[in-house]
Amino acid sequence: MKRYCQIALAFAISAFPISSIQAEELSTPSGKSWVIQQRAQQIGQAGTSAADKEPVKSAEGNFKWAIKPGHQPAEPPPPRPAMNTDREYDWWEQSATKAEAVPKPTSYHRRSNSYATNPDTDPPRYVRRLSDIGIEAFKHITWLDIGFEFRTRYEMRHNDIRRVEGGFDNPFFLRSRAYLGIREIIDPFRGAVEFQDSRVYNNRFPTTDQEYNPYDLIQAYGELYFKNALGEDDRKQNRPLRFRVGRMAYETLDRRFIARNEWRNTTNTFEGFRLNLGREANDWEIDMFGMQPVKRLQTEFDRRNDHLWFFGAIGHWRKWSDIITLQPYYMGQLQTADPNGRTATNQLAREIHMPSLRGYGKIGNWLDYDINFSYQFGTNGAQQHDAYGYTTEVGRNFNYAWKPRLSAFYGYATGDRNPNDNVNNRFDRFFGFARPWSADHYVIYENIKAPKIRFDLQPTQKLGLEAGYSWFWLASSTDRLFDSFDGNISVVRDPGFNRDRTGRSGDYVGSAVELRLRYQLTSRINTTFGYTHFTAGEFVKNRIAAHPDDIVQRSGNTDFFYVEVLMSAF
Repeated sequence: MKRYCQIALAFAISAFPISSIQAEELSTPSGKSWVIQQRAQQIGQAGTSAADKEPVKSAEGNFKWAIKPGHQPAEPPPPRPAMNTDREYDWWEQSATKAEAVPKPTSYHRRSNSYATNPDTDPPRYVRRLSDIGIEAFKHITWLDIGFEFRTRYEMRHNDIRRVEGGFDNPFFLRSRAYLGIREIIDPFRGAVEFQDSRVYNNRFPTTDQEYNPYDLIQAYGELYFKNALGEDDRKQNRPLRFRVGRMAYETLDRRFIARNEWRNTTNTFEGFRLNLGREANDWEIDMFGMQPVKRLQTEFDRRNDHLWFFGAIGHWRKWSDIITLQPYYMGQLQTADPNGRTATNQLAREIHMPSLRGYGKIGNWLDYDINFSYQFGTNGAQQHDAYGYTTEVGRNFNYAWKPRLSAFYGYATGDRNPNDNVNNRFDRFFGFARPWSADHYVIYENIKAPKIRFDLQPTQKLGLEAGYSWFWLASSTDRLFDSFDGNISVVRDPGFNRDRTGRSGDYVGSAVELRLRYQLTSRINTTFGYTHFTAGEFVKNRIAAHPDDIVQRSGNTDFFYVEVLMSAF
């Protein structure tokens, strides 16, 4: 890893003495014209989601329709919000631009309207080209990407069921990021480094790598980028080839299997390679990767997990994207047993294969949908692995001033049906995000049945309101509820209180009401207020009652409140 970092840092530093020669001119219309075209298309679609209407900051720092720098030089990417606390819903919108007789944009890409499923950009959304930060002296330096971001969050948790102890916990989380990348000027060679510092204060419980990871690199890579290697698509857009190697933090698909985990205070990252054929704007694209996850070490520099390989190939078919975008994909894990592994799973030799298919789009202007199915097979130690999971969401945006949206979601993932047989049925979420399965992090994509309804409003351009109600059942009453009661992720112990192998504790976990308010103070500062009340079901109540000497006796109901501030330098 040190060699990767040295190469990437030298690569970035060596670019500074190079003169700021303009990169080759874009073959498509200007950024301004392209954005007007994009906006025109959005205006022409009745009932378009707020997720499709995204402003970015101008070079002067004002919030208006402007091009946000992206990684594709031939055509600007869709406009992105300057900041989006945890990327779960893009609710920013600006006033309409007159769109008579404006041509339709050429990009095949359409964003999903489903909640929290649009991955972060590459480079991340807080990054800007140096030419776009509003300083006259830098206006011609288009080859350098730069970004600084700081986030702080206060949480109040009462009787958190992830702990065997009840009472209050009031931690403060701090996360700082900095990004530096170069592109175009010495093509085909490009590269980037991204630094992150994650800390927690006033935490009542022992810290884990979920909260604390100071002074480390989450990205340090070099790449070869060939702009016209694969010719053009039917809309005359170039189809590039990109090969990237080093340390990478990114997310793709609907973020359920590969995610940066923006809510969490620390970030998923990997070391290995990634090969892309085509790009987001094209009618088809293929993304292939082979990586080892990086272990977040709290007292030394992070290093990769030499016992685990994560690999796969993702296809994107966008030819019919006005109706449906299809994403067939395959992912796999190959793990050798680690006798020093922190969890029982780490200590097993495992091989898991997962073919999958996702489809999302719109049924006219009436409904939008997002459906995904994944099947897993392989070996889990001495056991066979046989599991599956699926998610489906349908929603509708109503054409009223406050832009209301109503949606319904259902997610299912198998759990281990029989703890005494030779088959493991527990679905593996790989490296996906936990939110928004449950805002308080009680539920993830394993052993779960989770229906949810959501209602969203955007009263003003700067204010967003969200409300949701969820119900949770275990798919198998004989399997666990993830990390509840000092389970899976505890650094102290895993007492096994989160599983009843007999199934007698029942399968109903509980329900939760989730509320969130977001307000944009300035173009560079976003605030979020959230509250969740969880009402315990029979499973949680029975697990508490079953261990009176170990788990602090309580009803199982919990409260979670937080305030978050996200600031960006540009």
